[in-house]
Amino acid sequence: MSSLLPSDTDRSPVDEGGDLRVLPLDDDEAARLINCLTADTARSTLAALQQESATASELADAVGTSLQNVRHHLDSLRDAGLVRVVGTEYSVKGREMKVYGTTEDSLVVCVGEGSERLRAFE
Repeated sequence: MSSLLPSDTDRSPVDEGGDLRVLPLDDDEAARLINCLTADTARSTLAALQQESATASELADAVGTSLQNVRHHLDSLRDAGLVRVVGTEYSVKGREMKVYGTTEDSLVVCVGEGSERLRAFE
């Protein structure tokens, strides 16, 4: 999306090698993550963001759904720590829009005795 107004967003993919997050399956954070990824739209949205950062309206076009649906899934993906706001852009009408991208963290969800599995990653 081209814009006539200034933007403070670098849309190039981020490859900063973030932290490793390890979650036991029975953790509340793991539950949020798994719940948000059960929807096809959420997975498609996350996959699109892995290619390039985008606004909610660009994501809606890319995954073929409504803006409201994408915003719902973006909220869930942000709550799960998979997506973050990477900048802002301005629409042709001068409205500020958030630009979303994926987090740099790697994530492992462990099945089994959490404390034993977690020690393997420390």
